[in-house]
Amino acid sequence: MSVTVTNLIKTYGTQNAVDDISFEAGKGQIVGFLGPNGAGKSTTMKISTCYIPPTSGTVRVCGYDVVESPIEVRKNIGYLPEHNPLYLDMYVHEYLLFIASLHQLKNKSSRVKEMVNMCGLNVEQNKKIGALSKGYRQRVGLAQALIHDPQVLILDEPTTGLDPNQILEIRNLIRNVGKEKTVIFSTHIMQEVQALCERVIIINKGKIVANGSVDELKNLTVSSKIIIAEFDKDIDTTIISAIEGVTEVKNIGTGKYEIRSKEDRDVRGEIFKAASEKNLNLIGLKVEESSLESIFQQLTKKKEGQ
Repeated sequence: MSVTVTNLIKTYGTQNAVDDISFEAGKGQIVGFLGPNGAGKSTTMKISTCYIPPTSGTVRVCGYDVVESPIEVRKNIGYLPEHNPLYLDMYVHEYLLFIASLHQLKNKSSRVKEMVNMCGLNVEQNKKIGALSKGYRQRVGLAQALIHDPQVLILDEPTTGLDPNQILEIRNLIRNVGKEKTVIFSTHIMQEVQALCERVIIINKGKIVANGSVDELKNLTVSSKIIIAEFDKDIDTTIISAIEGVTEVKNIGTGKYEIRSKEDRDVRGEIFKAASEKNLNLIGLKVEESSLESIFQQLTKKKEGQ
């Protein structure tokens, strides 16, 4: 595995920001790392990139321990932090040459040219970084993270603050890079996770609460089937609640109802039959798929004191 995290703990004072977590990510995988603010995402990423040390536990990148072999880890990892630290007075091309020099690359000029092409910086490469839009600054950040051809790419909120077009461009770049590398990235944009990730890790209060594909997460969290029924006007809900297997009927708009039933019960046929018998005009009937947003909320929303 390219990245192996084992029993990782990071303590600040009396609080565990990361509380005994373990996971793996392999080559060719794009892994979404999700969690509420303060859940421990950025802390885990900073430990994995040798930015801060762990309190206990281990992180290995391409076989190298982040504490014992930090130089080897840095050679194999590319990192784009949430707040992209760029030298605004430097020109794009100049900055990438500088980064290539830090990595002691032998083919600096050709590698910079390759990164400029890959990240779509051809038109902007002779501008000062401070004159670029946020979208192009993110491209520069990705270029510096990739310039030494690392096996692992860690991206912390790479599309925050970008417009929809810029998000699509960065998303496509991540998808292309992820074909041959290990990519771990955090985001609050659930559509981005569904579009890019084959696996999702959700962390809450320092602990991993889910680790699997989106479909596996749905199976983990869904305990009831949700059906949306729409009539031409409000109805007597006891007509629906009397159907065997229905556990809840909630009005969500004029003539529109959210109907919950036991997971193994599809009551659409019974709803249609009941509507027909009562001469109700049923104009819509569909199963509501669980969204990644609802899964995220179920796994991370805790009552105060829990």
